[in-house]
Amino acid sequence: MTKIFIGSDHAGFELKSAIHGELLLEYTITDCGTNSTDSVDYPIFAHEVAKNVLLNTGSIGVLICATGIGMSIAANRHRGIRAALCRGVKDVKLARHHNNANVLVIGATYSHPDEAVEMVKAFLATSFDGGRHEKRINLLDQ
Repeated sequence: MTKIFIGSDHAGFELKSAIHGELLLEYTITDCGTNSTDSVDYPIFAHEVAKNVLLNTGSIGVLICATGIGMSIAANRHRGIRAALCRGVKDVKLARHHNNANVLVIGATYSHPDEAVEMVKAFLATSFDGGRHEKRINLLDQ
């Protein structure tokens, strides 16, 4: 079973809680914070999720903030993390197929909880195509 590390800032807390609650029975999920809507610094939680994904082979990360932009930037500072800001299931599938994304980033202001859950499920169900994309992925870490 794929392990999921999930984190958010204050703006993403409610969506993170909804996703966590919806997926808890089906998956092993580690909540990396935050734990309230009190203002926090998003890089702390992006780094925590990224670090855990890198330490746990085959795991994935889910990050949520208001737009998803800040979390994407912070997570992608880690070599080996391929965080993809996605707005829907189509984005999710392409991020996995072509970019072998290992962290899904969602903007809370753009996603309904039901849609966000479907995005996470699609992220888990979609595999990397490899082939011509493998060379491109290797170039990212050089």
